[in-house]
Amino acid sequence: MNNVTVRYFSGYIRNWEKLCAELGIKLPLSRKEREEEILKKAYEKWNLKMVEHIYGMFAISLFDKAQNKLYCIRDQVGQKQMFYSVVDGEFLCSGDIDEIVSDSRFKKKINKRMLQQYLFYGYPIGRETFYENVYKLQPGHYAEWDGKNVTLHRYFKPMFEPDNSKSVDEFATEIEDVVKEILSEERADKELPYKESFLSGGVDSSYLLAASDAVCANTVGYGEAGFDESGLAKKTAEVLGKGFRVKMITPEEYFERIPTVIDKMGQPLGDASAVAFSIGCKAVREHSEVVYSGEGIDEFFGGYNAHSRVIPKEWTYLTCSHIMSEEYVKSLMLDFDDSVKAVDPVAPLWDEVQGKDPLAQKLYIDISLWLEGDIYLNTDRTSTACGVELHTPFSDLRLFNIASKIPAEYKFMNDQNKYVFRKAASSVLPDEVAFRKKVGFPVPVRKWLSDERFNKQIEEKFFGETSKKFFNQAELKKLWESFILGEEKFWGRIYAIYAFLLWYDLKF
Repeated sequence: MNNVTVRYFSGYIRNWEKLCAELGIKLPLSRKEREEEILKKAYEKWNLKMVEHIYGMFAISLFDKAQNKLYCIRDQVGQKQMFYSVVDGEFLCSGDIDEIVSDSRFKKKINKRMLQQYLFYGYPIGRETFYENVYKLQPGHYAEWDGKNVTLHRYFKPMFEPDNSKSVDEFATEIEDVVKEILSEERADKELPYKESFLSGGVDSSYLLAASDAVCANTVGYGEAGFDESGLAKKTAEVLGKGFRVKMITPEEYFERIPTVIDKMGQPLGDASAVAFSIGCKAVREHSEVVYSGEGIDEFFGGYNAHSRVIPKEWTYLTCSHIMSEEYVKSLMLDFDDSVKAVDPVAPLWDEVQGKDPLAQKLYIDISLWLEGDIYLNTDRTSTACGVELHTPFSDLRLFNIASKIPAEYKFMNDQNKYVFRKAASSVLPDEVAFRKKVGFPVPVRKWLSDERFNKQIEEKFFGETSKKFFNQAELKKLWESFILGEEKFWGRIYAIYAFLLWYDLKF
């Protein structure tokens, strides 16, 4: 049967070996050939339920000739980007938003509703994008195009249903077993024989390095005390007998890299770590094309401080990242729309988890919005732009399926976050590494931004012609002067506004 055509695929099918056997695909094939065969035969066998059988990361477009329908599919947690638009009666979709808006028929118009939401959250949240009439396909969704209409279907919800019948040790063993299974599949891919790994000072990347076939660890470092994790990372790599490289980042290199990152990101992102991640990817590309990274664990197992905070029952949890209040955004924007509320992207999801325990509620929101809208936007676009294939084994659905059953008290225990995951990691890591306090991925941009040696390009954008189209200049001046005079807590606002202004000038 030749009724199925793969129009677009971006990603990695981790369990390809098992699928090839199950679908009767004869090997050897090149990776591109086998992935296309898997997608076609999986659709022929299971139709759209194929997503229940594929483990990995994916953004897919399939055309079913028999039904004369085009399907656009995104993986369960959104590791790969996918956007779509209808232009002159044609359905366009791509993991690169710039491919869509660069179509000669497309008329670029900025979506000010997204600007308003972005200023509150610091990242492009939800289904809308910064372009009118271009939409993001949300994680766990597929879009159906019949030649006239787009219909959205949600096939996966990251719900947490705790199982209180098992102990911490039993769950830790389950985690160990599935990690071994996932990484054995990675090892089996001989077309990608040499892999490296990113390594911070934390447990996630340390466990990944220890359990994987990565031969060398990579990290970034800074001259500023309190921000440099490279010393901790080096000790971990030495304990594990792995190679180690550190890329020291100077403020000059950081600020020079920002325009490239914002350009390749496709949309503004107020996450300053994206620039450091891009520099790290560029350094890795000099000696490897494939690198592991540990994304997913904090959102699956409760790794952020916000996950342990108690919020009043009448509040809605607005993801673990929001940088400005609605009142403040209103004071900044010239065309503030009172009908656009910060809660809008979250409210329908929040309603779905009422009655769940507080941690389950928060993780549901963060996986649905923050993880894909900030973290995966960052890692997918920056690594792709650098020519690096980023594998995130800990984002595998099989690991989520275990995490979703673990009671909240096992995730926060003995003054530790994601305790049960740390317990599993301790099977291959020294306790001092497995139970090390979370450090995060700190970048000293908050200090660099206030240094007049480096911030001239930011100041010029802040008070340039583009800024006058969108922002109250008196309020911007107050913000800038407060920050320069020592209010370091405003750095996130400064960077997010700069990222937007820079993006606008690059794209419009």
